Amino acid sequence: MDEKIYIFDTTLRDGEQVPGCQLNTIEKIEVAKALELLGVDIIEAGFPISSPGDFNSVLEISKVISLPTICALTRAVEKDIEVAAEALKYAKHPRIHTGIGTSDFHIYSKLNSTPEKIIARAVAAVNYAKKFVEDVEFYAEDAGRTDNVFLAKVVEAVIAAGATVINIPDTTGYATPEEYGQKIRFLRENVKGVHRVILSTHCHNDLGLATANTLSGVINGARQVEVTINGIGERAGNTSLEELAMILQTRKDLPYYSSIDSRKIYNTSRLVSTLMRMPVQPNKAIVGRNAFAHSSGIHQDGVLKNRENYEIMDPTDVGINKSSIVLTARSGRAALKHRLEILGIELSKTEIDVAYDKFLALADQKKDISDQDLLIMLDIKFNEKHKIKLDHLQVIAGKTPLPTAIVRLDVNGELISDTAIGNGPIDATFTAIKKILKKQVILEEFLIQAITRGSDDMGKVHVQIKSNDVSYYGFSANRDIITASAEAFLDAIEKANGFNFGKSKESEKIANNLVS
Repeated sequence: MDEKIYIFDTTLRDGEQVPGCQLNTIEKIEVAKALELLGVDIIEAGFPISSPGDFNSVLEISKVISLPTICALTRAVEKDIEVAAEALKYAKHPRIHTGIGTSDFHIYSKLNSTPEKIIARAVAAVNYAKKFVEDVEFYAEDAGRTDNVFLAKVVEAVIAAGATVINIPDTTGYATPEEYGQKIRFLRENVKGVHRVILSTHCHNDLGLATANTLSGVINGARQVEVTINGIGERAGNTSLEELAMILQTRKDLPYYSSIDSRKIYNTSRLVSTLMRMPVQPNKAIVGRNAFAHSSGIHQDGVLKNRENYEIMDPTDVGINKSSIVLTARSGRAALKHRLEILGIELSKTEIDVAYDKFLALADQKKDISDQDLLIMLDIKFNEKHKIKLDHLQVIAGKTPLPTAIVRLDVNGELISDTAIGNGPIDATFTAIKKILKKQVILEEFLIQAITRGSDDMGKVHVQIKSNDVSYYGFSANRDIITASAEAFLDAIEKANGFNFGKSKESEKIANNLVS
């Protein structure tokens, strides 16, 4: 029978220690609620004694979270433990996480102590924490560089004192998977009473081994993993929640499971990235922009024939709508044909061959090819394919007046105007458009890119919106960046509402252009 792996999320504690990524209490509550919906078992909500803000965040999170255990970090200091207990007083399932350094580096250099005194302080901290809560987790800081025999003595002593979970951190990310797994196995086999507690991993990514070390710890007996969304954390970060969760879900041969609802992974990732103002690297496993993107012609052809040729996970399993076929100079005819069909353009094999030659010439000049690039390449003007056109746009912006946009749209031949204010000229423009079209869409991404050089350069705008839980992309280019933004926004809205130009008419026009 498969064994459950408990997911201990420390995004709000270890993850928030990243410089520049601090959250206020309201933002922390929002993340905590998302983690609860995601299905994490334990939320480490903060380090209460570190600041009044951290104390208040743990207090308020404890009030609104029902299912997960709420955990607060402390040092092996009585005052720390008292403050943590006070912060956890409303928690339905409270846990105090206390501990001390156990490696020679920490004992002699950091704490100026002795091994015997370290064991005594560890036991005293657990005993004191037990006066306030039943669930006490002990961490042996820098366990990754701690001698296994001494580590076993510390663990045995704190288990006898009443610890319920034992955290074995690879604090500096120094261990290899084999070493870390052996350390967990050594404790499982040599510590009296170890079967009464849960062993936990807490691995840092300094050598890029955090997820591998965590998995090795699980295979060797750990049943709790300490992770963060997007792998954020001190220095190079922590084990990524999404990576560990999808390993357990994807590798059916591993006899473990977690309570994570994987379909909520992507949205949770985006929430944390947005609130912490920390972009996710494009090639990040599971949640990166390129995690399910294919640009190589061989890969694109294989994916179009059968997704599993190059994907071991279904993108919908992590909350991503579908794989993306990215057009680059390495793309093949199959990818080009696929993209044109999405745009409502059907070409014969001969026409595709001609279009492909044009495509390669363009792709050699650009890093990637957008839908608009394809339409321009095939001699279709940007506005010809739209049923909604920007007829007039006037914006008022500056230091004193509120940014205001006056917009007039041509909607199937009818001119409709409206005015709106916003946080800036572009926000005001988008608001006016939504008022005219009576559309409630969420702007997920907005990107401006210069195409040409100089003060009068051409700007290309890319927007991504969400409508009815589906994402749509829009593009435009113009020397006036606000005009380009409005047209890109309209482009995305039309796609969201299924406005595609007629296949037969446009296909015939393109065929004539290709022949000429």
